[in-house]
Amino acid sequence: MKKTRLHNNHIKLNGKMVEFFGWEMPVEYSGIIEEHLAVRNQAGLFDVSHMGEILVLGPQALDYVQHLTPNNAARTSPTKAQYSALTTPKGTFVDDLLVYCLDENTYLLVVNAANADKDFAWIEKNKAGFEVEVKNLSDDYSQIALQGRNAQDILKNLNDLPLDEMGSFAVAHGEVAGIPSMVSRTGYTGEDGFEVYTTSATPGVIWDALIETGESYGIKPVGLGARDTLRLEACLMLYGNDIDDTTTALEAGLKWLVKFKKGDFLGREVLLQQKEEGIKKRIAGFELIDRGIARSHYPVYIGEEKVSEVTSGTFSPYLKKSIGLTYLPMEYTEEGTEIDIEVRGKRVAARVVPLPFYKRDY
Repeated sequence: MKKTRLHNNHIKLNGKMVEFFGWEMPVEYSGIIEEHLAVRNQAGLFDVSHMGEILVLGPQALDYVQHLTPNNAARTSPTKAQYSALTTPKGTFVDDLLVYCLDENTYLLVVNAANADKDFAWIEKNKAGFEVEVKNLSDDYSQIALQGRNAQDILKNLNDLPLDEMGSFAVAHGEVAGIPSMVSRTGYTGEDGFEVYTTSATPGVIWDALIETGESYGIKPVGLGARDTLRLEACLMLYGNDIDDTTTALEAGLKWLVKFKKGDFLGREVLLQQKEEGIKKRIAGFELIDRGIARSHYPVYIGEEKVSEVTSGTFSPYLKKSIGLTYLPMEYTEEGTEIDIEVRGKRVAARVVPLPFYKRDY
C-alpha cells in the first residue's frame, strides 16, 4: 500500500490504519463520534494527501479546463479556487474536483484519490486539439485539511497570510510553519476551514505545528470515518456513492455549477436538454422515522414499488438521527414525503427532509 508523507505522524498519534483505495490511511484515532464532534465544535486535522493533483499547462490551459468542466473556470485566479466536475459527453460525472489557477497558463485540478489515475487518463485522452500538457503530480503533493470554527485562530499562529481577508474558496501562497504552501479556504466537512498544499518532503512539520498550536483550541486528528459522517451531514457529494457516470449534475442537485452561458463543454447539449425538458429524478435527503441505520445500497420503496437505493447513509453524531441520500422520482422529492428503506430485510419508515442536513451557524 502507498503511504502518505504523514504516515509516521499518524502512527505516533495511534491512528488506526486501514487500506483505502491502495493507500494506508487512518480511519480513526480517538473514535469517530469524538472526532466528528471535535470538528463541529472546535477543530479537526485531516491528512488528505491521498487526493490526486493533475496539472494542465500551456497557452490553451484555460480553454481546455473550460472544455472539461461545466463551471466557468475563467472566474478562477491565483487567489480564487472553484468547485467543479469532470463531465462525460452524456453530462454525467467522471469525477468532482477543485480547480486552482496557478497562473494564466497553469491549472491544478484536485481530484478524488480513488479516481486519480482514471481522471488523468481521461484528461490526457481528451486533449486533442488543445495546446496543452498534462502532468500527474499526485505523488508530489501533500495536503492537510484544518476544519472547524477554531481553524482560523489556530492557523494564524503559523503564518503571515491574510486569513481575515480570505472568503470561501479564496487562495493564498506563502509559508505555513516555515514550509512553502498554498492555502485555500475550502474543505469537505461543512465547517469553515483551510486546506494546505505543499510539495515539501517534510509536511509533518506543518502537521505537528498545527497539532501543538491547536491543543488549547481543542483540536483533534481526524480519520476517514468522521470525514465521511461530516461530509454527509453537510450534504457534500461522494463520487461512487452520490454521483457517478450514471447521474448528471442537475439530477445531483448541483445545477449551480453548470454555467451554460460560458460556451461549449463536455455534456453541455445533454444537460441543456435536461434543463429545458426537466429532470425525472433528483437526489433527496431523508431521515428515518423508525429505528435503524440506512446504509449505502439499501433498497428504497414507495408503497410496494422499489424506486431506488440509498447512496449514502449513516447515524448522524451531531444531529443524533439516522440520515441518508437517495435518488427519487421528481414527484416524490417534496419535503415530508414518506418512503420506506429496507434495513436488513425489514421495511423502516423514513421521510424526505430539506438539504443540507446540517449548516453551520457562524
